[in-house]
Amino acid sequence: MNLVDSSGWLEYLADAPNAEAFAPAIQDTAHLVVSVINLYEVFKRVLQQYDEGKALRVAALMMEGHVVPVTPELALEAARLSAALRLPMADSLILATARAYGAILWTQDKDFQGLPDVRYIPRR
Repeated sequence: MNLVDSSGWLEYLADAPNAEAFAPAIQDTAHLVVSVINLYEVFKRVLQQYDEGKALRVAALMMEGHVVPVTPELALEAARLSAALRLPMADSLILATARAYGAILWTQDKDFQGLPDVRYIPRR
């Protein structure tokens, strides 16, 4: 299973320098987990930069994966991770989601660099 962080989604959608690095995880929708936090972040960014129509098309693309809501259990685990790793709330919810589904977390976010089951791709 794979979970792509917002930074990876935005890189892929913009066809930016690291887009190809995130393509395998995003295009394998049968093994794609999508945190509702990432859905929020990506939708918001596309809405701000373009329009609601484009943002809705991006959301539909993301929803081809398995979208995971924040549950009470996930929230508690995220709080544990946040305290232990000093991660911001959104990052801890994303990491907790990836771990709950045994997913590799694909990201360009330095907060995740060096953590187990994280595929960190430095920004170019």
